[in-house]
Amino acid sequence: MLIFEKSSNGRYTEYLPMESDIPAYEIGGEYKRGSELPLPELSENDVTRHYSELERKSHGVNDGFYPLGSCTMKYNPKSGERAASLSGFRNVHPLSGDENTQGCLAALKTCEDYLKEITGMDAVTFQPAAGAHGEFTGLLLIKAYHHSKGDTGRNKIIVPDSAHGTNPASAAMCGWDIVNIESDEKGLVNLDKLREVCDESVAGLMLTNPNTLGIFDPNIKEITKIVHDCGGLCYYDGANLNAIMGIVRPGDMGFDCIHLNLHKTFATPHGGGGPGSGAVGCKDFLTGFLPGITVSDNGNGHYESKRAENSIGNVTAFYGNFLVVIKALSYVMQLGREGVPESSSNAVLNARYMMSVLKDTYTIAKDEPCMHEFVMSLTDLKKETGVSALDIAKGLLDHGIHPPTMYFPLIVDEALMIEPTETESKEVMDHACKVFKDLYELAHKDPEALHNAPGTTPVSRLDEVNAARNPKLIWIGD
Repeated sequence: MLIFEKSSNGRYTEYLPMESDIPAYEIGGEYKRGSELPLPELSENDVTRHYSELERKSHGVNDGFYPLGSCTMKYNPKSGERAASLSGFRNVHPLSGDENTQGCLAALKTCEDYLKEITGMDAVTFQPAAGAHGEFTGLLLIKAYHHSKGDTGRNKIIVPDSAHGTNPASAAMCGWDIVNIESDEKGLVNLDKLREVCDESVAGLMLTNPNTLGIFDPNIKEITKIVHDCGGLCYYDGANLNAIMGIVRPGDMGFDCIHLNLHKTFATPHGGGGPGSGAVGCKDFLTGFLPGITVSDNGNGHYESKRAENSIGNVTAFYGNFLVVIKALSYVMQLGREGVPESSSNAVLNARYMMSVLKDTYTIAKDEPCMHEFVMSLTDLKKETGVSALDIAKGLLDHGIHPPTMYFPLIVDEALMIEPTETESKEVMDHACKVFKDLYELAHKDPEALHNAPGTTPVSRLDEVNAARNPKLIWIGD
């Protein structure tokens, strides 16, 4: 039931004193709405029960296994929340000036230095508000660089067919044409096809490594060299950095800029627990185009903020989602030099363990050593039983497991992409593997049960096609 439907005329809750110590300000009539705002009328008891009910109906990382591929839905240490709630961080105003925000500027600079070391970049901006926003920002840096050289004829961005879906969208928003190249039989970048499309019209390449199949491309330095040889730049989608952080650096692979999902890789809340942060790193020759405000240390312990000489301008206000950066900084400092690569190693170990357990039951899309995630294809199961990837995903809900990413990457039919992350225990993964195998058996014994799943959740299977085509985004009263 919606909160509007629980409304009762005349019911209310008082939080503020009846008399305010702040002088009243009368808004001009032209700015006033013509009718009362139709808000629900509820008591405090009604409100708290409503949101507690919603909480019980949702599934989050704290409720159970959440193996959402390419999204790194892992447990986030609560110490980061505590750091971000410190009054000196929480109550600061971005217009306070450098002299009054030295601690905040120091935190930003410290986090930047750590991320530079992890990625092999020379500068980092925290302005972008999310991953796709970081992609857009990084591509704007590439565009500004080419235009600064008078090289305005480069109008193409190369995007492999295994790319994240936001890659071509971000490139299109920058006004570029998208050149899609097919993967080879191993799911890697096809070098011959890459060479075919690389010419003086190419502005750059967008790539993540490991790719969406969870495979690290052994030809990565040859890939970036091919692009550089034709005058293009290389952009690294950092959504999968969880697999290589502290072990190998995108900057050393030949990438010129990168975005990082602080809300994925660096343990700040993801999704509904946001906001996000799509920090962008770049090499020296791109730093003059960085957006917003950058922080520098003048050498005697004093920090100052300034704008890049040829900045592309703001992509959000001030320093971006500052408290998200504090949470990420807290996480990196807790892990330390030894913990950062250990985190990645555990993410890879967990994914390889689950893949090894499930490969005798399910078809692995590309039976290559995976990194932090792997993809199963349920094409054979669907042919044998009529049970689809969607059916298996819905069946997981009845066992308290959030479904993995479905039908992605697009190059795999009936795909389920599984990322256990580094924070799950062997016991949790063993249980999940057993559930996957039990569902496989159920598909052969009683496929109709899976066609109708889930059956134990607050709502049964939804009409997703109708919801997508005819969404109800507002409440309309009686």
